[in-house]
Amino acid sequence: MATKLDQLKKRLRTVYCLREASALLSWDQETGMPPGAAGARAEQLSALSEAAHDLFVADETGELLEAAGQEVQDAESEDAHLVRRCRREYRRETRLPRELVAELAEATSRAQGVWARAKAQQDFSVFAPELTRVLDLTRQVAGCQGYDEHPYDALLEGYEPGMRTSRLRPLFEGLRGRLVDLVRRVGRGPQLDDAPLRQVFEVSRQREYVQRLAGTLGYDFDRGRIDQSEHPFCISMSTRDVRITNAFDEDFLGRSVFGTLHETGHALYEQGSPERFLHGPLEGGCSMGVHESQSRLWENLVGRGRPFWVHHYPGLVATFPQQLSRFSLDDFHRAINRVQPSLVRVEADEVTYNLHIMLRFELELALLEGSLQVREIPEAWNAAMQDYLGLVPPHDGLGCLQDVHWSLGLFGYFPTYTLGNLLAAQLWEKIQSDLPSLEEDLESGNLEGLRGWLGEKVHVWGARLTPEELTRQATGRDLEPEPFLAYLEKKFGALYPA
Repeated sequence: MATKLDQLKKRLRTVYCLREASALLSWDQETGMPPGAAGARAEQLSALSEAAHDLFVADETGELLEAAGQEVQDAESEDAHLVRRCRREYRRETRLPRELVAELAEATSRAQGVWARAKAQQDFSVFAPELTRVLDLTRQVAGCQGYDEHPYDALLEGYEPGMRTSRLRPLFEGLRGRLVDLVRRVGRGPQLDDAPLRQVFEVSRQREYVQRLAGTLGYDFDRGRIDQSEHPFCISMSTRDVRITNAFDEDFLGRSVFGTLHETGHALYEQGSPERFLHGPLEGGCSMGVHESQSRLWENLVGRGRPFWVHHYPGLVATFPQQLSRFSLDDFHRAINRVQPSLVRVEADEVTYNLHIMLRFELELALLEGSLQVREIPEAWNAAMQDYLGLVPPHDGLGCLQDVHWSLGLFGYFPTYTLGNLLAAQLWEKIQSDLPSLEEDLESGNLEGLRGWLGEKVHVWGARLTPEELTRQATGRDLEPEPFLAYLEKKFGALYPA
């Protein structure tokens, strides 16, 4: 007779297969769906989502969870971790009234369309009423979920289990001042020239090159593929079908190359999840921040480092001889590490990127606490941009309207980007210690040691551990800003000598 744990796993398998089918439809929507199918696709996605939700939050799931928890004896076993993670998700989903879920879905659907119109018109006032409604519903969500210290914690929990506002604030405060200082120091010196990247690069050749690049990193094309979309993303229809997309700019090579490195980092994490975790709570990554650490490690720590391009730059030159043959490896390395404060987050470099995230985090806290009103966002945004980056947006489209996240109700999501950057640097520090030949391996094109380390320390654990447990186990200590700051100071101190 099947145990309660077996019955729970069987039920969860159906839930996760339904979610994965939804992911497949979403991928198709972004890559190949004919425009006329939009209405029908929305109905299909809604039906699958509702079916998965209802099956998961049913009383029977809760009863099986309780019984399975009593069956599991070893608190550190995979089964115990499965029950723990599933119980956490079950609590979160069952605490939200169906009416609130439906109202939030309707509000964000409407807000996204209004946001797009407001951004095109460069006028925040058009979007303000919709954001006010979304924010009010978000506060209700936080109230339903519950929290011990700060309402923002209830939102963070959905993306970064265990993270708290009281932990984020000192982490960010440890970064902010030194980043602002580094930006100013870099700005006083001669600027690096990114001319090698800003030429005409035939898109078909870019596509061929990044396909090879992803394969070199270890991306398994038997369990994945690369397609084109307006915004690059990685999506998992189970860890045995992990797809990435890329965007191409004929006049800027960096977009496709570093987009590929970034999304392949996400994909390697998903593909590295053990097959026994398939269609269940332990499949894939353990949090958005840890996932971001994998993409940022490959994009920046590896991909913007000189050792990696010692081996790969000749192949890039061979692909684009007319454009790149007159530029040396050092010319290219300087070009891909140009630091220049920018108005737009997604175009930001390694040094300035996290200041964009801190700005959004501080505004989200103020909005949730009520110390900042929605109508005051543009003024507060512009003041923070001036303070952190020395820039003031000419209009709202390049300022507080540039990101879609708030229209979708994704409050609490932005901090995971910085958490990913911090963890990537902390992992990199440990990797360098454990793999003394890392630099020589990268220069020779040997990535086996690096892939093996990440596979053993991060990927193979899937979602079994919490982010805090994984960080401590992989690096020997809790997450801290110093490794990231030391990395930036060393790298950009050399590139931008005083």
